[in-house]
Amino acid sequence: MRITEIHTHVLAQELDEPFGMSQWFWRSRGACLVEVRTDEGITGWGECYGPGKSNAAIIAELFTPALMGRDPIERTVVWQQLYNRTRDYGRKGLPICALSGIDIALWDIAGQAAGQPIHRLLGGPFDTELSCYASTFYYPADGEDLAALERDAEALLAKGFRAAKMKVGGASAAHDAARVARARAVLGPEIGLAVDSNRAHTAAKAIAFGRRIEDHDILWFEEPVAPEDITGYQEVRRALAMPIAGGESEYTSFGFRDFLAARCVDIAQPDLTACGGITEGLRIAALTHAAGVSLYPHVWGSAVGLAAALQFTAALPDTVPSRGTTRPLIELDQSPNAFRDDLSDLHTGPVTRVPDGPGLGITIDREVLARFSVPD
Repeated sequence: MRITEIHTHVLAQELDEPFGMSQWFWRSRGACLVEVRTDEGITGWGECYGPGKSNAAIIAELFTPALMGRDPIERTVVWQQLYNRTRDYGRKGLPICALSGIDIALWDIAGQAAGQPIHRLLGGPFDTELSCYASTFYYPADGEDLAALERDAEALLAKGFRAAKMKVGGASAAHDAARVARARAVLGPEIGLAVDSNRAHTAAKAIAFGRRIEDHDILWFEEPVAPEDITGYQEVRRALAMPIAGGESEYTSFGFRDFLAARCVDIAQPDLTACGGITEGLRIAALTHAAGVSLYPHVWGSAVGLAAALQFTAALPDTVPSRGTTRPLIELDQSPNAFRDDLSDLHTGPVTRVPDGPGLGITIDREVLARFSVPD
């Protein structure tokens, strides 16, 4: 089998209502999907994190010439050669995101060629369905913060979610603490609640905020400080009793090696569409397993990235097996996203079935793809 064509699909969706986190408001959604075709009629799909046109340009200029005519089953060889090709200037950031999309597509092809879902190729599954947490409680553009928070809480309860994550860091510590308290009051004590500051704090401010909210039984405090601030992560983790999470802004096993060696987090959150794809995700998982750290994948983009996370997570062994072990939770963003909801036949909910078809196990709706595609 040989690679004959590589296409990138840059997608954009304008939103009716912006929604915010600590750094900015989102007024549109975007994605870059990678389509790899072969001479045996098998097509694989991948996804790249970050700006769509930039990822597409990297794939077209740097990776496509090196991939044409290659055997897509040789994905480990391909990964190393593409990584090494950009090593001088691409060890983190967009080149790795672009490589991630290629890698996921090659795993999709491998599964289809074998007639097996990816989780079977990985030696799983430990799970045929996975619990998801609602990533919600964003900042509304109109400023009606607490009222919107209550509506979001009631909506996720009505859908049956048993865990949720809320954005913090975009307001004063006092106001954010009030938001956490209101969310906990509406959700009640039985629903898990995590907070995510998207790197909004210094270590001192993160510690002070964590102490304000620690009585609300927080599942984890995500990205409390900037990803470069290793010492800050260490200080926050030592000071707070709640678990600390992070890693969506880290790349490859080399980056996670240092992040984990510094004991920065209790929960590592690589994003398969950013960290190097499934091939590199497996190396990162081996590091977290050896370090005694849980791995909950970060998920943000389309159904392709979500399907990859489901396949990957279903095959993850428990960090510390026991009868009381809690399996990893899958992030299920609740903001408007046609690329997640309409692009494929993947059905999601508080408990989501891991697709059992070959490869990623999903079918892409090309009409939806065409509707949101951005012209070259």
